[in-house]
Amino acid sequence: MHRRPLGRGRTLAAIAGVLLVVACVLPWWMVGGGDTGITAESGIGFEGAGIIVFLVGIIVLALVALPYAAGDRPLGIDRWISFLILSLAGWIGLAISVIQLMTAGAFSFSEPAQVFTNGPGLWLAGIGLIVLSRATYDMAREPARR
Repeated sequence: MHRRPLGRGRTLAAIAGVLLVVACVLPWWMVGGGDTGITAESGIGFEGAGIIVFLVGIIVLALVALPYAAGDRPLGIDRWISFLILSLAGWIGLAISVIQLMTAGAFSFSEPAQVFTNGPGLWLAGIGLIVLSRATYDMAREPARR
């Protein structure tokens, strides 16, 4: 049975899916601790709208694997528009999460470097969504399969 090659767009989408899943396990925010004398508290991507980013990552990985699980039949859902919809949903979920964190006061930093060190999961989710957006662009520019 002949399997079609994965292609650059789907390879990038698989990388983006892994980045999004890993990003939701890492801390998205952290307050307190250190010299402040306040007990450190943190949260991961499964709180609030961050779960949308996790679901997008899982669905992207499933969409990349779906043509190989279905055999040689072409599938209607395996198109660039599906990845575009997922990318938009991920960006909306990330934006809602950032708004929730800003209104909750989780972004109170005493040093500029804490913007990067207190939320590595949030940054990784953004990078994963950028990679997914690029993957969608690459898939849209591929020639149509016959």
